[in-house]
Amino acid sequence: MASRSRSTSDTRPRVPTTRHPASNVQKQPKSDRRVLRTQRQLRDSLVTLILERGWDAVTVRDVCEHADVGRSTFYLHYPDKEGLLLSGFEELHAQMSAYARDAGQPFAFAEPLMIHALEHEQLFQALVGRQSGQQMQWRFRDVLVTLLSAELTAMKVPAASRGSLARFIAGGFLEALTEALESPGKVDAVAVAARFRKLAAAVVRAA
Repeated sequence: MASRSRSTSDTRPRVPTTRHPASNVQKQPKSDRRVLRTQRQLRDSLVTLILERGWDAVTVRDVCEHADVGRSTFYLHYPDKEGLLLSGFEELHAQMSAYARDAGQPFAFAEPLMIHALEHEQLFQALVGRQSGQQMQWRFRDVLVTLLSAELTAMKVPAASRGSLARFIAGGFLEALTEALESPGKVDAVAVAARFRKLAAAVVRAA
């Protein structure tokens, strides 16, 4: 999928990749590689079709035909198209979690996630923009809440406050992202992420 990059400095954070080195891939059993390839084909086809038609217009049959994968094979991996999309969110969550662990500062995931979203602007508009389905927005919010809960735990925020704070801050990030997506080419992802981190830290202090 073609993406449009935003102008950022050469030192911007890089999203960790989940791809394995070639030497490791060669050691994987052929069956495992086939499974991974099938899952990737299905996710790529879903993304392509969402961009072409919108989430609501895409069916499991459409995805299977586009990926040239049988429906019985699809259901071996995913219960429905929501499950297929959620698997992509899980991969994104794993990447952001890895970055947050390595960065060593509160809410560090915000910058690479904002950059990633703006580089895949059309896809994120379809998934979490104001015209997207509410269910998909909540799925993405779940990813944010999980990331933030881990951050708040590391910051020693009491468990009694952690859940409500994570949901509140997640809502703030989602609004900032949605606003950024509505101004294509005019948003500095690094600046938006820095502002979010500052506001999130203030919320935690106030709480």
